[in-house]
Amino acid sequence: MTNSLTRLHNTRVLALLRAPSSACALRAADALVVGGVTGLEITFSMPNAPAVIRELSARYGDDIYLGAGTVTTRDEAMRAAEAGAHFLVSPGTRRALTAAMKSTGLLVMTGALTPSELMAAVEYGTDVVKIFPASLGGPAFLKSLRGPFPDVPLMPTGGITPDNLGAWFDAGAIAVGAGSDLVSAADLATENYDNIERLAARFISAGARLHTAGAGA
Repeated sequence: MTNSLTRLHNTRVLALLRAPSSACALRAADALVVGGVTGLEITFSMPNAPAVIRELSARYGDDIYLGAGTVTTRDEAMRAAEAGAHFLVSPGTRRALTAAMKSTGLLVMTGALTPSELMAAVEYGTDVVKIFPASLGGPAFLKSLRGPFPDVPLMPTGGITPDNLGAWFDAGAIAVGAGSDLVSAADLATENYDNIERLAARFISAGARLHTAGAGA
């Protein structure tokens, strides 16, 4: 699992895709990859998520870090794994669901916000705790969680932008999940894939600046 955590850390940004159709999701995914974002989380809150995962897996293979999001049932976890997902993400944490997700052998991320929820996620065996909705507390809240939980991999999701990316990593994020600030419902509805590509490039540029600053420290 160490290798999976390393890959998540190196990917840095996971784009959450909730598209109105499979065709729209695939075109948005292509735009993200062209823009440089190779971490793709295909959510089960959109139609035919396993089919989209299967097609993206065939199209890009290991050139992307591909997963399933909004996993809320054992069946969804199994279908995502069979389709070729590399990781599974649930918005919350439940013991039985976490066990089912872990049985796939994939990297498992489950959601929490409060310290008690985070402790439950760790107890149930999640690999990474998804702090959601992270926008409620911001980077300062994530940093405060680092005190009692210094060794738990945390991935904030919600409210992540190119402008505040550095603050999230400074606060201790292993990676971030970017939703509507990267792939908005408006851009999907109007098929504005050029803007999705542009925003992806902005996220990657911001991440590259952080890497360069860290290397020079």
